[in-house]
Amino acid sequence: ICFASGSEANTGDGAGMLLQLPHEFLRRECASLNIPLPAPGHYGAGLFFSSKDPRASAQVQALFGAIVMEEGQHLLGWRRVPTNNAEVGASALAVEPDMYQVFIGRGDGIASDDGFERKLYVIRKRFEKAVHRWGIADAEQYYFASLSCRTLVYKGMLTATQLRGYFPDLSDPHVISALAMFHSRFSTNTFLSWELAHPYRMISHNGEINTKRGNVNWMSAREALFSSPLFGDDIHKIVPIIDERASDTACLDNALELLVMSGRSLPHAMMMLIPEAWSGHESMSAAKKAFYEYHSCLMEPWDGPASVAFTDGKTIGAVLDRNGLRPSRFYVTKDDIVVMASEVGVLPIEPERVLTKGRLQPGKMFLVSLEEGRIIGDAELKASLAAAHPYAEWLERNLIPLSGLPEGNVPPPPSAEELHRLQLAFGYSIEDFKYILGPMAQNGEEAIGSMGTDTPLAVLSNRAQPLYNYFKQLFAQVTNPPLDAIREELVTSVKTVIGPEGNLLDAEPENCHLVSLETPILSNADLARFKALDDPTLQAAVLPMLFPAHEGPAGLEPALQGIFMRADEAIADGAKVLILSDRGVDHEHAPIPSLLAVAGLHNHLVRERKRTQVGLIVETGDARENHHFALLIGYGAGAINPYLALDT
Repeated sequence: ICFASGSEANTGDGAGMLLQLPHEFLRRECASLNIPLPAPGHYGAGLFFSSKDPRASAQVQALFGAIVMEEGQHLLGWRRVPTNNAEVGASALAVEPDMYQVFIGRGDGIASDDGFERKLYVIRKRFEKAVHRWGIADAEQYYFASLSCRTLVYKGMLTATQLRGYFPDLSDPHVISALAMFHSRFSTNTFLSWELAHPYRMISHNGEINTKRGNVNWMSAREALFSSPLFGDDIHKIVPIIDERASDTACLDNALELLVMSGRSLPHAMMMLIPEAWSGHESMSAAKKAFYEYHSCLMEPWDGPASVAFTDGKTIGAVLDRNGLRPSRFYVTKDDIVVMASEVGVLPIEPERVLTKGRLQPGKMFLVSLEEGRIIGDAELKASLAAAHPYAEWLERNLIPLSGLPEGNVPPPPSAEELHRLQLAFGYSIEDFKYILGPMAQNGEEAIGSMGTDTPLAVLSNRAQPLYNYFKQLFAQVTNPPLDAIREELVTSVKTVIGPEGNLLDAEPENCHLVSLETPILSNADLARFKALDDPTLQAAVLPMLFPAHEGPAGLEPALQGIFMRADEAIADGAKVLILSDRGVDHEHAPIPSLLAVAGLHNHLVRERKRTQVGLIVETGDARENHHFALLIGYGAGAINPYLALDT
């Protein structure tokens, strides 16, 4: 048997299992501890990782109990989870936590299982913030692997074969569940630890989320607009939604929890987070395309490659990323057992027992409903969700294509002398002309370069360097084949939208009142359309991205602060699109590096809780290659007009 482990064969990257709450087992165990458990649905349980310091652990448990009481629920008691670490390696033992199960009774004011699940979510989020805010020593050691009235997780820094022996509970015949989500982790993007083992509270995952940093940043920006009748005043208790210290999978799990707890069904939330390729899909129904296009106005994809299994205790399923770069295969037996796994043959099933088998296809979803007792097909499931609202009608009324904006005044092309002056001012080199802009202009293609470039680091250079050169692309340890944006255009859409965002937690027609772009790269004529906007719901404001040249470096910070102040004033005056522009460079005015201005303004607006009120466009002379554009978009720009590169 092969499994992920470190240099010690008995120290694993992580393994775990998620089950439905085994009520009969828990009732028996709790009775021996004088903990009275009510009927299923009227109590919640969770697996809690704790420090081995008994005094600190008691302090933390008291803190948690106080939060439970403040939220109107009843702390029924704690159970020390029996474990057997005889087979666990030294590295895992060195950081092994104590493990407890906590039991919480449902308060009188909670009318439904969904409402109770939401309240348990609020309690856990409050605890996560409080345990760090109180300055408790080793606060990172206190972690809820799960807290739910439907599911229970057992996991740890184990190998697959160690899990059952480590948790004797899993061998008890009274631990009964209609579903099980098992995962063995191979650590790539993060160091191994007990809490980063899968499953998380709702998902487990095969692959990696390569867009994590952007996804997390945008979730943080959107929190200012969060509002939900299901949460009411509790909404402020659950932010920040994402634990930025966690792995890509844990962050995805945080996002999924939010969407489900705010009222969306589990498959609906997964379609928002991991949409199938839709914009260039010729055979996809118009209704389903409208569903995806509407939700693209609310959230960007959490992009794989990934095969993600998910459950809320009532349904269980899996979805594959749009490229299909991770395998998932399934069997359905004649006695109604469904097995899905990333490999063939994980369980011994005799061929004569197999009713049907298949594989999960790119962008498709596989869902088993335990309430309905059936597998819901991808087509049926998505057609139902796409018909829930008149998405196509909402888009027709609100989403404006760029070509639908009025034409504006396009700046005249510069003279040869002026062009040369600007190229010098923005640090253009012969290499830019020969290897970057030349292939683009002559053949309509990106220059081919090596990921293993031996160019000296910018920080070690004695020459002036563009700010972009100080940044490098971050790669996962598991590499994937590059995509060909022309031959694989179905899965490489670069469509985007510009304008103020709506409330992620609500479905309203106005959420898609935005300008739709086929590409984030704008021509001079395209940008002129934005500058000409006089629609009060999509008003634009231009913010100069310049500083006094004679002041030198000392003039840079005051100029940045000036941009922030003018942005605040423009938003107060009703601006919905901000255009950062470094046009106007001359002997008196030097350009602020556009990456610095974009990142600075984006983060200022996030801090001021205004970022989602405006779209952000940058009109700059310094961006001229794909690395530059990727950085600008990654740090907050919605669209870019590289006017000097175009003029060149």
